Amino acid sequence: MGGGGFTMEPGNPLLDEYVLNQSHKENPNICFLPTASRDNTEYILEFYDYFTTQQCSPTHLALSDPPTRDLENFLLDNHILYVGGGHTGHMLTLWKQFGIDELLKKAWEMGILLAGVSAGASCWFEMALTDSIPGMLTGEPCLGFLKGSHCAHYDNPERRPIFHRLIAADEIPGGFGTDNFAALHFIDNELKKVVGSRPGVATYSVRKCKDSRGVVEKKIESIYLGT
Repeated sequence: MGGGGFTMEPGNPLLDEYVLNQSHKENPNICFLPTASRDNTEYILEFYDYFTTQQCSPTHLALSDPPTRDLENFLLDNHILYVGGGHTGHMLTLWKQFGIDELLKKAWEMGILLAGVSAGASCWFEMALTDSIPGMLTGEPCLGFLKGSHCAHYDNPERRPIFHRLIAADEIPGGFGTDNFAALHFIDNELKKVVGSRPGVATYSVRKCKDSRGVVEKKIESIYLGT
């Protein structure tokens, strides 16, 4: 999700319902990873406020205190791992420290559904446009499960030109810019569809021009999840 879900749209559950429905389980186990928010308590409570009302079994993993539980069994016992937004660099550093990056790769290979919003959407790509450095938008190396780069909140006016510039300069690979309230649905490494919780939102494929230092941007319309 470029942006949206239970925090940005508390009265519009369409994207979160979509995530739950992709598990194809009657009562899926869903684990929230709020690492990028530095395990913000309010964020965690908002997760439970929504998901405890749904047909699922929610839990979360906080890394702000060194966990004593068996992380591998705890994470891999879930049907959905849902990564929250926040500080991408902080999240990736802690994940590496605790071996979460390797466990997420194992979860992906096992077919566990991986989802997320903002930093939690961009982290699956090779690189992301992030604001991990205060006051700046820069490229950030990520997990690399998906090829290319990603820019969340693409409809925020300051993001598009910087994403274009970094791709044109070969500082980050081509990829996708995703609006708030739109979500990319990948199966393995292939983009299958784009869905949205509001009409008219989209994602954009952005690639460097072969014969210049510019970029080519192609709009990919979303399928509106409402009626």
